[in-house]
Amino acid sequence: MPEPSTATFSPEVVEFLSHGTRTGKLAYTASDGRPLIAPIWFLVEDGTLVFTTGKDTAKAKAMRRDLRVALAVDLEEPPYAFVQVQGVAELSEDPEELLRTATALGRRYVGAERAEEFGKRNAVPGELVVRLRPTKVIAVMDMTA
Repeated sequence: MPEPSTATFSPEVVEFLSHGTRTGKLAYTASDGRPLIAPIWFLVEDGTLVFTTGKDTAKAKAMRRDLRVALAVDLEEPPYAFVQVQGVAELSEDPEELLRTATALGRRYVGAERAEEFGKRNAVPGELVVRLRPTKVIAVMDMTA
């Protein structure tokens, strides 16, 4: 398989993806070929999307079979908008990276006052850091226009 090309996030896309506590919808393929989607908490970091998952989850098993995934994030109110990121996942069990990522996710989704608690609770053996490197980005920032 040829090496996938890379894509970058525009500042507008980074702002959209980083706004508030929007969740991502991760698309991946089950072992029998069925398409599956799971909601995730994520961060934009160094031109990638980063999240955590258990290494025994359906998501992780699917990514070990095929690192190609897609993630959609949408605005569910006017002017309605979405960003779709197609890319290649990189999986890591590095404990320091896991603690840093889980804590940052906690800061975004449960607040600064609980970030450290959330990070420690979720940076345990059996968890993975997933870094999604974009190969294609589709963004529509105003679907009412």
